[in-house]
Order: sequence, then C-alpha cells, then structure tokens
Amino acid sequence: MRTRSLRGQVLRVALVGLLVGALIFLALSELGAVLIRENYMSPESVNRRKSKIYAEFSSYVSSQGVSGRDTAALARWTESHEYVSIYLFSTGREQQLFTGGRLESGLGGYDPQVHGRLYPIRFADGLYQVAIGDSSQIRRRQIVNIVSFAVAGVCYLLLFMWYTGRLTRRIISLSREAAAVSAGDLERVIEAPGDDELSRLADSVDEMRRSVIERMGNEKRAWEANTELITAISHDIRTPMTAMIGYLGLLCGGTEDEKTRAQLASSAYVKAMELKDLTDQLFRYFLVYGKAELDMATERFDARLLLEQLLGEMEFDLSDAGYTMQRRDFEGECFITVDPLFLKRVLDNLVSNIKKYADPAESVAVVSALESGALRVTVSNAVAALRSRKDSTKIGLRTCEKIMTALGGSFETQNDGAHFTAALTLPAEKA
Repeated sequence: MRTRSLRGQVLRVALVGLLVGALIFLALSELGAVLIRENYMSPESVNRRKSKIYAEFSSYVSSQGVSGRDTAALARWTESHEYVSIYLFSTGREQQLFTGGRLESGLGGYDPQVHGRLYPIRFADGLYQVAIGDSSQIRRRQIVNIVSFAVAGVCYLLLFMWYTGRLTRRIISLSREAAAVSAGDLERVIEAPGDDELSRLADSVDEMRRSVIERMGNEKRAWEANTELITAISHDIRTPMTAMIGYLGLLCGGTEDEKTRAQLASSAYVKAMELKDLTDQLFRYFLVYGKAELDMATERFDARLLLEQLLGEMEFDLSDAGYTMQRRDFEGECFITVDPLFLKRVLDNLVSNIKKYADPAESVAVVSALESGALRVTVSNAVAALRSRKDSTKIGLRTCEKIMTALGGSFETQNDGAHFTAALTLPAEKA
C-alpha cells in the first residue's frame, strides 16, 4: 500500500487552507462591494450625504465670512473633511477648482457627469455655485477588505488548527499506548489508523511489542524445557548411580566369592556406562542448545551422491549392530545446501535411537523423495516392547530438530508405541 508523508499532508492542508481563504476573501469582498453599491452609493444615500456636506460647508462659509478666493479657509475645511472635494463655479460657470491649497481657474466648465449637482452658496465676495465630491465609499471599501481578509485568515487558521489538532490527538494516543506497553501491558495492541509515518511508527512499535512477547515466550519455553531436562536427567542419572553405589558397597563389604565379585563389578560397570551415555547426551544437548546459532559451513552438494555416502554409513553401522535396513531412493536429480558434518550428526542420533529402542527382528525402512521443491528422508522402525519406555529425555531428537532448523529444513517425529518415524526435510534445487 502506498504511504503518504506527513510533510506532504501538511503542505496540502496549507494549500487548501490558502485556497479556501482566498475564496472566502473574494466572496466577502464582492458581497461588500455589492452592498456598498446598492445601499451606500444609491442616489438617495449620495444625495443625503451631499446635502449634509452642503449644509456644513454653507454654515462654515457664512460663520467665518469666507470669500471665494480665501484658499487658506477653504483648505482648513477640506482638511477636516476627509474624502470630500469642493468645486467652485462663478455665476457664469467658469470653473475655479480648489485643490491642494490653491484656487485654480481656467480648468474648464461645468460637467454634470463629472461634478453632479450644483449648490448655490453666498461667499463674502459674491454668489458661487458649488459641486460637492464625496469619495467616502473608499473608506467603506477598505473596511470591507479588512474584514474579508480577517475572516479568511480566521478560516485558514481554523482549518489548519483542525488538522494539527487531529494530528496531535493521534500522537498523544500513540504515546499513551506506547507508555502502557512499556509499563507492562504487552497485550495492548498499538494502532494508528492511516497510511503515513505515524501509522508506520505505530506498526513498528507494535512489531517490537510482538517481538518482546515472542522472545519472552521463547525464554519461558526454554526455561521450562531446561527445567524439564534437568529434572529428567537427574531422575535418569539417580537410578543407575544408586544401583552402582549398591554394587560397589557390596564389593567393599569384603565378600570372598569370586564369582559374586565378578558379577557385582560387571553390573557396576554397566551402570557406569549408562551414566557415561547420559552425560554424553547431556553434553551434546548443551553443545547444541547452548548457542544461539550453530557454526555451520554449508556447501552445495549433489543430493544423490551425499545421501548415498551418509545412508551407506548408516546402513553399515546398523548392520554391525544386528539390524537390517531397506532403502528406497528418490527419482531425479537435485542439489541441497548443507553442512555434511551436522547432517551426519542427525543421522548418527537416529542410529543411536534405533539401537536403543528398535526391534532387531524388524527392518529399518529409509525412504527419500522429492516433494514440492524439498528433499524428504523418512526413517521408520518398529519399537521393541521391552525398550519402549526406556527414554525420557529425548535429547538426541531435540538435537536433530535444532540442527535441521539451522539448515533451513525441518524435523518431525511420530511414535504410536509400536512404530517410530522420523522425517527430515531440506530445501532442494532441481538439477
């Protein structure tokens, strides 16, 4: 699934916010322009404002005795009335425009489209006609623009704050879940919906949580297995050791019967060899399971040639112990990548297991086959009735499982009390 970056999301939100703000600004600005045009700049409103300005200007002229040529007096009044312009005309409508503190003449005659209505005013030096210009709509327009910009900015901030608030809530939620896990609540699933860096961070933290659970589970199982092993070994060692101590005690008792002493010594020797066998198994177990990874030197071999050698040695060893072996080899050609010494150790453990528990009257069957890109070797034997309950530690089988897993394969066993089957599986490459 394609993931989106937080940086890209923030940029998109910022651009959307700017677009929304611009649209709001344009909409409000246009609405304000319409309202100004239809209300403030309607003919009735304009006439009312000009009539009010005319009244104020007339009162000022009459009270101050201002003449039509008194530029200073006219300048003082216009400066106190922002957005108001005064156009003076003589009775013959020869324009005399007052602007910038000067009274200028000869600028043209009266134009109704430009100057609008004329108002008669008597100045100290005679009768004049005045055209009033009112540009106060500029101020209204500025106010509308300021308000529109403020509203657009607030909308932009609200949109951006909504996104950052949503992002902050996700961060706080992830922080709380991580804190709960670090406090010991390993069953708490860490989730962060989405497909950005926060989601990937949540997945990584949850993967760490699952790894911790798995590691703790492995350590617990290893501890239980080692405890079980030590308990079983202690029990198995105690039995022959007790018997051997008893035999040695009788020998130390000073019996004079030579035949009895020989029998006691022979029995003590047998029990000592059982102890040696148990300690050798225990050493092999810790040699394999005491390492996190086995030191292997794997190579690519022709599977048929390698099995021919290893199974041939296995058949010779079993034949020497009084067992017969029947083989059925796989068809075709393939290659396997293994460490031959470790693979031989697996077969040696199986041979040792057969010697201890198999019925010599029944043949040992060894079948190899190519199955779905894997080489599978199955070893089956009948279990002797008197030997079926002898083993309790299964150290050799655990060692086989450890080695086969390190080789990238698998090791499986089945035991129904009458027959025992071990299956070795290795990845194979067809020739």
